Amino acid sequence: MRVAGFSSLLILTLGWLVPLPVQGQVSSPRRLRFKVLGTDKLSVSWKEPKGDFDGYKFIYGPESGGAVKEMRVSKAEGKAVIENFDPRQEYNFKVVALSGNKESKPLVGQYKAQGADTNNENVPQPQKQKDPSANEEDNEIREVEMFTCKIPATADIVILVDGSWSIGRINFRLVRAFLENLVKAFSVGPDKTRIGLAQYSGDPRIEWHLNAHTTKESLIDAVKNLPYKGGNTLTGLALTYILENSFKTEAGARAGIPKIGILITDGKSQDDVQPPAQKLRDAGIELFAIGVKNADENELKAIASPPQETHVYNVADFSDMNSIVEGLTRVICDRVEQLHKQINPPTEEVLPEVPAPPRDLVTSEVTARSFRVTWTHAPGAVVKYRVVYHPAKGEKPEEVVVSGSENTVVLRYLNSLTEYQVAVFAVYSNSASEALRGTETTLSLPMVDNLELFDVTHNSMRVRWKGAAGASGYMILYAPLTEGEAADEKEVKVAETVTEIELESLTPDTEYTVTVYAMYGDDASDPMTGQETTLPLSPARNLRITDVSHSSAKLAWDEASRKVKGYRIAYVKSRGAQSSEYEVGRITSYLLQNLTSLTEYKVAIYAIYDEGDAEALKGSFTTKTVPEPLNLRTKDVSYNSFRVSWQHPATDIVLYKLLWGDSDGEGDVEEVMVNAQTNTYLITGLKSLTEYEVSLSAIYRDETESESVIILETTAAGTTTVRTTTTSTTTAVVRQAVRNMQISDVTTFSFHVSWELQDSNVRQYRISYVTAQGNRAEEVKMVPSQQKSILLQSLLSDSEYRVTVTPIYADGPGPVMTRVARTLPLTSPRNLRVSEEWYNRFRITWDTPPSPTMGYRIVYQPISGPGRALETFVGEDVNTILILNLLSGTEYSVKVIASYTTGSSEALVGKAKTLYLGVNNLKTYQVRTTSMCAQWQPHRHATLYRILIESLLNGEKQEASLGGGASRHCFNNLSPNTDYKISIYAQLQETEGPAVTAIQKTFPLPTAAPTKPPTTPPPPTVPTAKEVCKAAKADLVFLVDGSWSIGDDNFHKIIRFLHSTAGALDQIGPDGTQVAIAQFSDDARTEFKLNSYNNKERLLEAIQRISYKGGNTKTGKAIKHVKDSIFTVEGGIRRAVPKVLVVLTDGRSQDDVHKVSKEMQIEGYIVFAIGFADADYGELVSMASKPSERHVFFVDDLDAFRKIEEKLVTFVCESASATCPSVPMKGSTIPGFRMMEMFGLTEEQYSNLDGVSMEPGTFNSFPCYRLQKDASLVQPTRYIHPEGLPSDYTISMLFRLLPETPQEPFSLWEILNNNNEPLVGVILDHGGKTLTFFNNDYRGEFQTVTFEGPQIKKLFFGNFHKLHLVVSKTTVKAMIDCQLVGEKAVNAAGNITTDGVEVLGRTVRSRSQKDNTAPFQLQSFDIVCSTSWASRDKCCDLPALRKEEDCPALPRACTCTQDSKGPPGPPGPPGGPGIRGARGDRGEPGPVGPGGQVGDAGLPGMQGPPGPQGPSGRTIIGPPGGPGERGQKGDAGPPGAQGNPGQTGPRGNAGPPGPRGETGKDGSQGRQGPSGNIGGPGAPGAPGQTGPPGPVGQQGPPGPAGVKGERGERGDVQSTSSIQAIARQVCEQLIQSHLSRFNSIINHVPSAPVSVRTVPGPPGEPGRPGPRGSQGEQGPPGRPGFPGSNGENGLPGGRGPPGEKGEKGGQGVGVQGPRGPAGPPGPPGEGRTGSPGASGRPGNPGSPGRPGIPGPVGPAGPPGYCDQNSCVGYNIGEEETEEMSPRRMSVAQMPGAYQPYDPSVHGEAEDSSYGYGVAYGAEYYQPNYPAPRPVSPDDPLLEADGNAELRSPGVHRSSRSLAEVAENAAAAIAAAATEERRLGQKGDARTADFH
Repeated sequence: MRVAGFSSLLILTLGWLVPLPVQGQVSSPRRLRFKVLGTDKLSVSWKEPKGDFDGYKFIYGPESGGAVKEMRVSKAEGKAVIENFDPRQEYNFKVVALSGNKESKPLVGQYKAQGADTNNENVPQPQKQKDPSANEEDNEIREVEMFTCKIPATADIVILVDGSWSIGRINFRLVRAFLENLVKAFSVGPDKTRIGLAQYSGDPRIEWHLNAHTTKESLIDAVKNLPYKGGNTLTGLALTYILENSFKTEAGARAGIPKIGILITDGKSQDDVQPPAQKLRDAGIELFAIGVKNADENELKAIASPPQETHVYNVADFSDMNSIVEGLTRVICDRVEQLHKQINPPTEEVLPEVPAPPRDLVTSEVTARSFRVTWTHAPGAVVKYRVVYHPAKGEKPEEVVVSGSENTVVLRYLNSLTEYQVAVFAVYSNSASEALRGTETTLSLPMVDNLELFDVTHNSMRVRWKGAAGASGYMILYAPLTEGEAADEKEVKVAETVTEIELESLTPDTEYTVTVYAMYGDDASDPMTGQETTLPLSPARNLRITDVSHSSAKLAWDEASRKVKGYRIAYVKSRGAQSSEYEVGRITSYLLQNLTSLTEYKVAIYAIYDEGDAEALKGSFTTKTVPEPLNLRTKDVSYNSFRVSWQHPATDIVLYKLLWGDSDGEGDVEEVMVNAQTNTYLITGLKSLTEYEVSLSAIYRDETESESVIILETTAAGTTTVRTTTTSTTTAVVRQAVRNMQISDVTTFSFHVSWELQDSNVRQYRISYVTAQGNRAEEVKMVPSQQKSILLQSLLSDSEYRVTVTPIYADGPGPVMTRVARTLPLTSPRNLRVSEEWYNRFRITWDTPPSPTMGYRIVYQPISGPGRALETFVGEDVNTILILNLLSGTEYSVKVIASYTTGSSEALVGKAKTLYLGVNNLKTYQVRTTSMCAQWQPHRHATLYRILIESLLNGEKQEASLGGGASRHCFNNLSPNTDYKISIYAQLQETEGPAVTAIQKTFPLPTAAPTKPPTTPPPPTVPTAKEVCKAAKADLVFLVDGSWSIGDDNFHKIIRFLHSTAGALDQIGPDGTQVAIAQFSDDARTEFKLNSYNNKERLLEAIQRISYKGGNTKTGKAIKHVKDSIFTVEGGIRRAVPKVLVVLTDGRSQDDVHKVSKEMQIEGYIVFAIGFADADYGELVSMASKPSERHVFFVDDLDAFRKIEEKLVTFVCESASATCPSVPMKGSTIPGFRMMEMFGLTEEQYSNLDGVSMEPGTFNSFPCYRLQKDASLVQPTRYIHPEGLPSDYTISMLFRLLPETPQEPFSLWEILNNNNEPLVGVILDHGGKTLTFFNNDYRGEFQTVTFEGPQIKKLFFGNFHKLHLVVSKTTVKAMIDCQLVGEKAVNAAGNITTDGVEVLGRTVRSRSQKDNTAPFQLQSFDIVCSTSWASRDKCCDLPALRKEEDCPALPRACTCTQDSKGPPGPPGPPGGPGIRGARGDRGEPGPVGPGGQVGDAGLPGMQGPPGPQGPSGRTIIGPPGGPGERGQKGDAGPPGAQGNPGQTGPRGNAGPPGPRGETGKDGSQGRQGPSGNIGGPGAPGAPGQTGPPGPVGQQGPPGPAGVKGERGERGDVQSTSSIQAIARQVCEQLIQSHLSRFNSIINHVPSAPVSVRTVPGPPGEPGRPGPRGSQGEQGPPGRPGFPGSNGENGLPGGRGPPGEKGEKGGQGVGVQGPRGPAGPPGPPGEGRTGSPGASGRPGNPGSPGRPGIPGPVGPAGPPGYCDQNSCVGYNIGEEETEEMSPRRMSVAQMPGAYQPYDPSVHGEAEDSSYGYGVAYGAEYYQPNYPAPRPVSPDDPLLEADGNAELRSPGVHRSSRSLAEVAENAAAAIAAAATEERRLGQKGDARTADFH
């Protein structure tokens, strides 16, 4: 690399020293470098330009001629290699940066060939081309390379800086940087160069004179602190100002010294610059003109001295200013030397010759630790060379000294990858040369490549990499990634030949970071890092439990892993405490034996590894009951014996117990124990013809006895002989017992009895049954002989019954047959399972019992903490429930009880636990005497943390809220030597977890050594605020397009843009800028409100959490949402703070944005519109505030956001300046204050003020406000001018004095301090006919200026006049009706205090702010932060001065409707290129063409006579309103009465479950029924129009306009009264015709000299139809009439979207009968709550049943839905709403909008109470079961669980008796009827009585 010295062979085109025209907005490449790669290759590299670009165009060719070659170089490469390079030739190079179709200025350089040189070994040495554009980056780091003017001549330099608004604060910082580099080039001092500076905008000011700074350091400090002025661009005035003020002897200018003036501006001047510039040049001052961005080059040339090529500079952007510093300073330095010689001709003195430096600095042999420096010898006798080198970052320089004969040296022991600056000095015997300078960057140490982590197991992984050349070895560091304290890092070193190792003994399921360094001795290269997670210990999978018997179960599972050593099987009884474990080998099945019957077991299988056990595979099962003997039967029956036999049911039986005895129980029962191997037994010694009952049970190894098997057998008997008298023959009739008697189909309340008997002599059968306990009377049923079975019902559950069947013969009963059977118990649900565990909920599922149930009762209660038991109920078809609103990290006891018709089952009991919502590893650190810090491991799902510290000594607390990503927090202001408890609550949405606590004691005094802070990385830093936003104070809302056209990727870019823009703000919260964000598509969604966040960190976290919405583009609807829902008091709006809206959209809106945008601008909102992609530019212009060039931004795509971000932030923060907020005035947005709104003098707000009425102003379209003598218009100064008044401003007032205005002086407006002393104000003296302005100057002295004369007297003649008071630092100008009437000199004003008030109309003699007010009329009052506003005002609101062609149309003009269009004007001249079109091949935006001429205004139409009085509003029934919004859930309804069981209906087939849909909207309304009864009287209509005093004659056509007469003398009082009488009549007609607009005047006008009659007279005769008037404003809505009776049902409407699923009601109260089947579905219910209906008719009688056991009390019914239209009182007594009251219309709070002020309470604010919401929204809590309710403390179910209290949020239980419900319903109906009668009689009730 070669770097040219002062005598370099490298030749540069010097065109960069001369300012060039701007070629585009692309910055140039920088730092061209050459490097010879061999005999035929040359590498050319450069540094990339700043800003956006796509690539490079590289052009080169030989100097001697030949083909010029061009090639494209990608953005990433940044260099080119020249093949076939001839080192003997010279080459020219150009590098151009490309961006789309734009090109940068070329970076030009030349490679110069070298001849043979022995020291350089004949190698051609490339030279580095110096790049001027690199100055911008190198100014700070490489100051040694900057040009310094070292001539002995001195100069007086004055710099004139443009400080107008168009510069902007961000760009002004770049101006400061340019000025700093400029002054650094000169030697500053009293006897050296002197530099002064002035800044100008609307008016110039001296920042410092030439003699102000005597050192360069103080001058540079002044430049760095140069304040930004702001204002207009009056360059000519500024040039005159520096001629008169800066180049003066008293200002430091010196005689005989060259004078230089430097102008820096960014725009065209608003005044003439040529004469002032010529005067400066004539005075001998050399002028340089520097233009930036939008500067006018012709104007620059007119200002600058010749020649223009060296004195005029024009750069494309402020960021390019530093590129001209060196060229400008060289030229100035040369001109100073030339001018010095012209002023002081040189003498013959011979100056000493400066020794020449060495030449041709070349670096070579570059390594990571050294490089060689070679140079060409300097001429003359060089004693030695000093080589000084240091890193460019500014470390301490080092040097090497070589002899004068040497020209090369190797610099060693350098840092790798570091840029070094090298300077070579030739040292002679008595002097030293200038330095030959250059730079070189050492190479980086080669690092490893292709790092790969593979073969990962649970305890190992392999690491492989590609080796680095020259490495002496490798070091591998690895450690687990932990969220808490850093884990110990392990290190492995290997030789240079090893590139793969295995890391062993790792922790399973842990993420490791692995870093590999290439070692070079003791030095290490940059690391290569990878991350990988070890596998978890694989558990066993797929547990299967089969072959479950009463004593065994078989377990089977899938193998866990090939590295498993074995398995440990653990099982335990659910109700037991002792577990059993077995360790087995690598098997996958196991038989559990010797289990207890009818017992639930929990089993867990652990896979065993060397590292420990894997996670358990869990399951459960319940063993079966021990089986009873099988197939018990009898045989070999004789008269005294029979044999019984059976089959073995199992193998683990040890004995059988056999019992027998008479079935009637009269004899003894005999018992025998039979060996388990025996299955038969002969029973002997029996009686003949006797029924015996035989019982057999099995006894098992665990001493469990099975159920008994019972059989009845009758011993044989002889035949019975029956003798007859009719024959001598004897016939035997055998009476037989039934055979094969069986009991089947057993349920909880019935079973089926069947038998067999083939005997024709049987007449019927008698079936008797009775409980074995005898607690019920025996019941008997008879069936005919043909029937051999019967169903016995209404039995007791779980009861043993003895059933006897007896055949009945003709002469009596036969033998009996008896069997015993037991009804099923009320079986409990089985297999309780828990799933979907979350932080405040879990789901339980169970298996339903075999018997049909009535439903299930679920009771749950915390057992790991205090809490009350809650219960809920579900239907019989439900076997799962999601239990909500639970405590985090809490174990619950859950019981499920089945409800039957005859009672309830035993509880199925289980446990479930919610997830733990809390942090881990809470620790303290940095404990001090008055502070300590806490850190923790964050919870992965937490969105917020609430951290609390409490003193255990006195209970003092501190609390803070942190974002979900926080992991540490520090507390200050603690007490020494005190124990503190730190509690952290993790929050997920509205759910808050339990506290995690730690106790720590602060150190006593004196403090001990502080604890070592943790090594966890510090939290991410919050972006620093931009300088321009430091003083910003605004309510800022971003409205973001979230439609489908955006897409996920682009939406993320929008979020990044919002994050970056919000990060540029300074203070977030009530004392700074408040930020809200809304997202819109079809509708708008508020992401968060203005008062949601009060620090930047939480705000930025909230922005990152915004999710994409999707939908269509309804921008107008979204802007209205922002206006109505966010810019509100509830949303956090503040007084006297600018309201700024930034809209981002990518397409044209699908609704109207013009209307709502215009409303926003008129009401003072500042709107910025940002469009991208397919946004409509014209629509953006209509949305945004004016001027559009400051408020409208357009980019091609979201990647270009960064191009506009800085400018947008600048404009937004400038608009948010609290001193002068931007407000709309006269069609544009300018800094100032709209004082009428500040005092509430608007159409919407004036009615809230006492003593103020609204009247027509100078035109009918303009209202004005009359202030009565009792008016007291006072507002706190801090609400209107929170930062005080600006230094320059204009007071603009349009007012009229009245006959009753007092003669004494009064203030139109004034500011008082807290002692009621005046600070600033305007006073009118009616008696002296004078106008006075007063304030306090900068010394605090009171000063006044008084204006008088004929023009001032006009103010007191009773007409409207417009007053402008232009207040500057030196003068006060008074203008009446836009004509200057006087100018007075004043001292510069000091600022005001803001602890007082501002008052309108206060009389001077008043001693308090509530004293007398002077009556006068006020139409407009503004304070504009500009001294040029008065000259721009054309007084269009004064009829005598209004010129239609120069003035905008009047608002609400009567000639046409506001939105109509006039005839097209004549076509204007052809415009230039249009504005930017839609996305596509978009051309450059052309200038806007001139507008067409405005057509002449038509003559106003005649005033129509008043129309007839309208019909009374009390008798007109309005059309029915649309369906209202769904009301909130009502209270729980009363329990219904117990209904009779219905008939059994067929059970329908269950349909397939459909997917859960979103919450549907209300279905379409059915066809309207016939009209209901006439409702009650409506609200009173507006007062009828006043009838005319008499017939009005026809109005003639308007005559021609007369000439303007001279002003007459003032008339006496009588003539004034006559004029008022005429004006009164005209005013009454005007008010009647505009009644809809001024309807509130009639209600609020106070008693005044001009009265408005509001009592309607009788209706007059209808007048002739007048011409159509302008469209009136919509009147306030009338009060809704009373609802009519229900119409007949309309035809079914079309099927609506699926609605929300209703909640299922619980059981009713009462004695429960047997379960009846479901009846047919009823008709759909009405949508509103009706009165109680009559009782339904009883169902068909069923078979009589016994009274059932009383069922449990049913839960409260589901919440009812109340249709408000059916409530007769319609919210009577509530606060009136803004919609219903014409006096309380909804008004958006504008910037600084008026709010009523009470000095006794202002500044006080009530703390809003913190309310807890429902823990889960509707997306979770929509079950088909009732809400939980507390369980009664005396419920037996809770005996085992305790009675601890649990307060469940949002759960309440209320119960009322049916009598109370009926009584309350009757009272409500009676009250409604009474209210209806009252309202019918009181027809004139005010609308405000209704909500």
